[in-house]
Order: sequence, then structure tokens, then C-alpha cells
Amino acid sequence: MKTRESGMPDEEMWEGFFSPMATLEKLGLTPGVRNLVDFGCGYGTFALAAARIISGVVNAIDIEPEMVATTRSKAEAEGLRNFKAVLRDFVGEGTGLPDQSVDYAMLFNILHAENPGLLLNEAFRILRPGGLLAVIHWNFDPTTPRGPSMEIRPKPEQCRAWAEEAGFCLRQPGLIDLPPHHYGLVFERSKEILK
Repeated sequence: MKTRESGMPDEEMWEGFFSPMATLEKLGLTPGVRNLVDFGCGYGTFALAAARIISGVVNAIDIEPEMVATTRSKAEAEGLRNFKAVLRDFVGEGTGLPDQSVDYAMLFNILHAENPGLLLNEAFRILRPGGLLAVIHWNFDPTTPRGPSMEIRPKPEQCRAWAEEAGFCLRQPGLIDLPPHHYGLVFERSKEILK
């Protein structure tokens, strides 16, 4: 099941918005991370950068066969051996990963989904206690060059409320500015299951 249309720009425009390595560093990704999942890897922009940073395996999941094939091809071209590109409907079927098996999860430009709680609950399920959830989304600003319609684009405080409802705690410094068009938030999975 696809999420609602996000207004994803073409690859060249998209990659011009970020320095993926610097962005992931701002979002608390470190070499000590053993396992990471990228929900909706798209062009592989962040998943590939994460594979260059972490000591463990990146699971880059997407529902679009073309995106998975492109991302897999890029990983092979770079010789990344700690990378799995997975074709899967994680909205309808979950990630397929075991409970508490991941150190770091990325929900980037996807919480405009019809049921963001479903994605956050899956992230909570697969993250180890103390694991990190990173969120990036388009600024709540109608002048951004692309992105989901304003009717479905979440504000940072909405993302925080949804994440806290799923059992996550916001890590400081709180809102992270990711110019020119995005913001980030980092949450920690509580050590106790609240559900």
C-alpha cells in the first residue's frame, strides 16, 4: 500500500537539498549502529550514506521496484557489503524484521501517510530499547518547491505527538533545522514497552 503522494522531486533536485552524511550526523547516526532500517528509501540518498557510516547492516525498504533496483545498483557500484535493498510493502505488511532487532530507524518524508501511527508503531516494535528514530519532513511552508500538499503535511509538533503516543521520547536539542526546506527530529525508544 503506497502512502499518499509526497511530491517527491526528481533525483537531481532531491539530492541538491541535502548533504546526506552531514544530515545523518546531525540526526545522531554514529559508527556504533549495528542495524538500521530506512522506511521508503527512495533514491537511496540517506540509506547509502548510512551504510558508509555504520558498522552494521542497512535495510533499505521501498514499495517501488524501480527505486529498490536503483538503490541496489548504487550500493553494488560502491562496493557496500553492509547493504540490503528490499522490495516490500511495509505499510501493509510491516518491515518483516524481528522485534527489537534494529538500533536506528529512519522515517524521512513519510509521516504524511494516512496512518502515521502505523509506521511509528512498526518502528517502535523493531527498535531495541534505547534505539533511535530519526524523522525528517518538509517544512510546513507552502513556498517549498515540492513536498506533500499542505493539507497532509505534518508540522513538527504533530510528528512529536505521534511519536510520543507510539512510546518514543524526544531527544534534545529538539527541532533540528535542515535547510533549505526540511526539519528533523530524533526520538529514543523507551526502555520499557508502554503498550
